[in-house]
Amino acid sequence: MRIFEYGNENPECILLIHPSLVTWDYFEYVIPLLDKHYHLLIPALPGYDLQDDSRFTSVEQIASELADDILQKGIQEVKAAYGCSMGGSIVLRMAADGKLKAKNYIMDGGITPYQLPWILTRLIALRDFGMMAIGKLGGEKLIVKAFSSTQFSEDDLKYAANMFRHCTFRTLWNTFDSCNNYQMPKKPVRFSGNVYYWYAEKEGRARDWDLKYMRKFVPDTVFKCFAGMDHGDMALFYPEQMAHELLKL
Repeated sequence: MRIFEYGNENPECILLIHPSLVTWDYFEYVIPLLDKHYHLLIPALPGYDLQDDSRFTSVEQIASELADDILQKGIQEVKAAYGCSMGGSIVLRMAADGKLKAKNYIMDGGITPYQLPWILTRLIALRDFGMMAIGKLGGEKLIVKAFSSTQFSEDDLKYAANMFRHCTFRTLWNTFDSCNNYQMPKKPVRFSGNVYYWYAEKEGRARDWDLKYMRKFVPDTVFKCFAGMDHGDMALFYPEQMAHELLKL
């Protein structure tokens, strides 16, 4: 996969992993605030790279391939591995794999595996896929509103429409099915790096299961709620605050 790099002259690295339905430029406002301090690694995940026809396979596979790609660059450890939503799922799986070390693992509204009977996970996957299929068929504005209370501009909606056109139905299905059901240890684990779970005030109810999962299975997690924000808002609308939080780690 393509990995965009900024601030290559800096010794410490930060990995930034984007959520679904956007690509690597989701971090365009954060990059100039961090690249003077850190070597930034920003992948365009398979299925969400506008320059190719790849597809999203699974959280497990992409987490493993991303770690391998970074290791091949001679980077053994990063200062922080940050992921938003789907990206948070990949960060958690990378922490479990342990191939690429991180001093800090940060899930921002990250999706954790459902602890539910198989049939219920199928029904949830079908529901989520159905909503995304509506977006791909022309309901981008409806989908964006369903996922966030934030008011998006016409340019934002055009961006969403372009991403929906690019994403295949297989990528959409794999994304939501895998993010809800990827494999993790069945017993509580402790990682070598610090683990943080960030979430927005307005998504607190939607993240209830994820918060419970982290408390049960990753008991050392440090939680932080950001007032006034909704899911995925930080990099887009509060880049200064995001940069501040990463710089003070």
